[in-house]
Amino acid sequence: MTKNEIADVLAEIGVLMELKGENPFKVRAYAAGARAIEGLENKDFESLVSEGKIRSVKGIGEALAAKIMELQATGRLEFLDRLKESIEPGLVEMLKIPGLGPKKIAALRKELAVTSVAELEKACQEGGVAGLAGFGEKTQEKILAGIRNREAYSRRHLWWSAAQVAEPILAGLRSIPQVRRAESAGSLRRGMETVGDLDFIVAASDVAPVVEWFTGLAGVTEVTARGETKASVRLEGGLQADLRIVPAEQFAFALHHFTGSKDHNVQMRQRALERSLSLSEWGLVPASGEGTAKDKAGRNQGMAAADEASIFAALGLSYIPPELREGLGEIEAAEKGALPKLVELADIRGAFHNHTTESDGRSTLAEMAAAAQALGWEYLGIADHSKSSRQANGLTEERLLRQVAEIGAVNASRRFRTRLFSGTECDILPDGRLDFDDAVLARLDYVVASVHSAFSQDEAAMTSRIVKALEHPHVTMLGHLTGRLLLEREAYHVDAARVIDAAIANGVVVELNANPHRLDMDWRLWRKAAERGLLCSINPDAHDAPSLGFVRAGINSARKGWLKREDVLNAMPLGGIEAWLAARRRRP
Repeated sequence: MTKNEIADVLAEIGVLMELKGENPFKVRAYAAGARAIEGLENKDFESLVSEGKIRSVKGIGEALAAKIMELQATGRLEFLDRLKESIEPGLVEMLKIPGLGPKKIAALRKELAVTSVAELEKACQEGGVAGLAGFGEKTQEKILAGIRNREAYSRRHLWWSAAQVAEPILAGLRSIPQVRRAESAGSLRRGMETVGDLDFIVAASDVAPVVEWFTGLAGVTEVTARGETKASVRLEGGLQADLRIVPAEQFAFALHHFTGSKDHNVQMRQRALERSLSLSEWGLVPASGEGTAKDKAGRNQGMAAADEASIFAALGLSYIPPELREGLGEIEAAEKGALPKLVELADIRGAFHNHTTESDGRSTLAEMAAAAQALGWEYLGIADHSKSSRQANGLTEERLLRQVAEIGAVNASRRFRTRLFSGTECDILPDGRLDFDDAVLARLDYVVASVHSAFSQDEAAMTSRIVKALEHPHVTMLGHLTGRLLLEREAYHVDAARVIDAAIANGVVVELNANPHRLDMDWRLWRKAAERGLLCSINPDAHDAPSLGFVRAGINSARKGWLKREDVLNAMPLGGIEAWLAARRRRP
């Protein structure tokens, strides 16, 4: 097992023990052990384990060391298996409800004998939760809202998670000898932030082997439909996957039809009708159908289309990228030849909002730098949490300045080709002040200002709070505008238009937080904002080295927001970034 996988197990043990109401010292020991493991370099951890010296790490006692060695040797832990068996599954399920941590769940179990989400909902509806010490009426309302949202969220899946499931299936379909072409379609292909199900379009004439392969996929829990040219399956994790097999000559039409949103497809069909044509998943044919040859199914045969570009061209349009097919003006722009050249993943030269083990990250500074270098990035910004984010091990002034010195030393050593920039993700306090004073902020290359507390403020207070922070001369960019966690937590109330106005007026960048759980600022706001001059930074909010790859999800949202390379700060080369940051620091 990897270092982080073992740390996950230790952290999970701590949570489960707290659910059971175990001794708080034991609970903290496991949490501390997990943090201690995460703070090691991978190579150092592996060396300590192989030499049996893991106990030499501060925070790792005899009991934890034995468990770490067992995990490393066997990949499982008997102690964890017994612990899981001793806890009602419903208690673990409650952890998914926002605002409910293990301590509160343990109290609910002890005081109200609640052991499932259904029992919790009933207790809230009867007012029992509000009467408990440490809860109250507002907490009870939030729990009920969380339960309702959880039911709605269960029908959707994060784009990132869905893509990880879809990609090997698509690769497998393409490897089948009878398959001539295969593509993903639907909201996954459009890069929507969440996905309801997976759609696969396949061109093949011998369909039986394709259907057989698809319905026999590993991970299929149920075959919900199976026909000659269609099949639907339910996968582990709840995703539904739909397969449609069409003749090669209809592939482009089917792909277009099952990719576009409802609004895009309606507008495309209307455009075809205005030209006396009929557009469908089967083809583009004269609307009357008179004198038109029929295919084997009795449908009118129309124009041939080798690809989707041919369909758009037949209707007098330039090619519309899948991400833009939302019915939000893309057809009018395509008619005028006015679609932008959208930003691409290859345009990204670095990123600024990233964490290390100094706060709540799981990779060291060196590991993050090495991962950025492996991606070919020219620069990487480190923005660990500030002191008020105690839940994220936020840095004090002294720890931050030590990190600044370490970053300077790494750059001077030329150990990595990637240039490191020193920053902070500085909390915007409830009154709009920043978590560090000006003297500390002036020592940094840049400052990401973010809200991490007092989410319940009303819209006016939250908006004024953020605007005040944007007016601070040391703030470089705003982090995750609305604080939303997709399929987990709703956005706090904020007037996004006012915040965008303030960012533009003060020359502050607004990030597109590319973490798949956030994708915030929302893509629906970017087009108009960028047209007014707002600059975007696509930041992964990476908490470990592999998560730098989250920028791929951010690129989806940037493209959906009609953003060009010129709209994105971190598409600048290193020299441009250095000049931009220097100019920013010199401003009055």
